[in-house]
Amino acid sequence: MDSTKAILESISDGVFTVDSYWKITSFNRAAEEITGISRAEAIGRQCSEVFRSSMCESACALRESMSTGNQIRCRAGYIVDSDGERIPISVSTAVLRDEHGNILGGAETFRDLSEVENLQNQLQERYQVGDLVSRSHVMQKVFKMIPAVASSPTTVLIQGETGTGKEVLARAIHSSGSRGELPFIAVNCGALPDALLESELFGYKRGAFTGANSDRVGKFLAAEGGTLFLDEIGDISPAMQVKLLRVLQEKTVTPLGSNETISVKARIISASNRNLLSLVQSGSFRQDLFYRINVVRFEIPPLRDRVEDIPFLFDMLIEKHCYAQGIDSKEYDSQILPILMGYSWPGNVRELENLVERAIVLSTGRLISINDLPSEILPVRSKTVSGSGSMRGAKADTERQMIHAALKNSGFNRTAAATELGIHKTTLYRRIKALGISLPDLDGRS
Repeated sequence: MDSTKAILESISDGVFTVDSYWKITSFNRAAEEITGISRAEAIGRQCSEVFRSSMCESACALRESMSTGNQIRCRAGYIVDSDGERIPISVSTAVLRDEHGNILGGAETFRDLSEVENLQNQLQERYQVGDLVSRSHVMQKVFKMIPAVASSPTTVLIQGETGTGKEVLARAIHSSGSRGELPFIAVNCGALPDALLESELFGYKRGAFTGANSDRVGKFLAAEGGTLFLDEIGDISPAMQVKLLRVLQEKTVTPLGSNETISVKARIISASNRNLLSLVQSGSFRQDLFYRINVVRFEIPPLRDRVEDIPFLFDMLIEKHCYAQGIDSKEYDSQILPILMGYSWPGNVRELENLVERAIVLSTGRLISINDLPSEILPVRSKTVSGSGSMRGAKADTERQMIHAALKNSGFNRTAAATELGIHKTTLYRRIKALGISLPDLDGRS
């Protein structure tokens, strides 16, 4: 075996060559291991028969190299191995020429990216539970709590501003536990007057009131064994609070117009965009009901306090809404992210999702531009001034918010904040000074 062959046999990347008729002329050991196809089977066959790659039909890197004479480097794709398994790969190609420069064929090197894809999936799982997505340090604490809470029947309270994703978190808790295949029923308590809410939750018998022409099962019973999500529970009246407390204490309901008490086994998750403890202190929410629903509490921070999530959420929402509309995913102007990260997001994730849907509808072609954003999102300077000056201001505002969020997450420990931001601590000190960020006298180092 000459030295070239020895090198090809020893490397971990698959390597094969083809002649001008696309028939395989060499096939190294790593190529055998990755594809599950022996050298004897591969040599002499068309390369498309051996690889069954995602690129063979329309985006063959080797064909492009042989037609243009240019090398292709690290193009992503996949092949299907001998067992029918999809294997992600990275491909590089080059042209083979004789001593006179004539094209004899081509060479392709491919690398198995299965381990990389597995790591990416693990990271995705770390940053996503159900439809709840976040890379925020604060939200990671929420994610860590979900498995333990999901596996228990514990009553849960979720608090957060409007649009932060309280129902999304409730569904994630429900779907992550043993109740995942059972009903999840949501009721917006703040949207219904007492009479309607009572009949909605507890059900009624025929003739209980005018218009009750048949029996109706209430939401407590409809969610049997699953989860009943009581949204905006802070908006219910004192009289309704008493009735709800009795159900939660006795775990039974009595439908309107009936004397029969029926056991309920639904798990209760409540949510409010109001501070229930403040309502208790002001006397507008019963203390005993508060302690009944506040066994485990989740606090979802507003989007302005986790700006590092915005690029991640923006990409995900573009994919989601392009798919829903049956169109190819769109790219976006690189100047958009600094604008989004500098905005305060009073409507939180819901407002961001509305913005994405609007931008997709209004954009033409494959690119979402700044002009596709609503005017209230744009910084004051960029509404009237075009060019780099306004964008520099938006970027500085964004950087200031990201640094402040990292400092806050770490208790103003500057070394820990630098680690979270992925920069050296001296760089962080320099940026704090340049951006005029004020710091407390005491920080988290002590």
